Amino acid sequence: MSNSPASNDSENMVVVINNPEQHRYEVNVGNEVAILTYSEGENSITLLHTSVPTALEGRGIAGRLARFALEEAHARKLSVRPQCPFVAAYIRRHSEYMPLLSEAEQQRISKN
Repeated sequence: MSNSPASNDSENMVVVINNPEQHRYEVNVGNEVAILTYSEGENSITLLHTSVPTALEGRGIAGRLARFALEEAHARKLSVRPQCPFVAAYIRRHSEYMPLLSEAEQQRISKN
């Protein structure tokens, strides 16, 4: 399991890690785990699904997972396919991540 780079918010003690063996990014808080699943191609990553347990809702954890995944994709020069509706909405709100998407993907998520 890789934990570098990690997103650390000392105020909330939220750390995002990449768990490549399970193809997901994770935030572990107590006995709860929030995840963003993905599949990876040669030069791309498809962000599939975000899941945050009810006990962790309202803390911005899904946004932290999305940001971490997008920053990692940027650092690794991967093209992003946001199949997860939450990640697509996150990218629409944070347009600095649009260049990570192909032109077709940019058009697709802009229509939603």
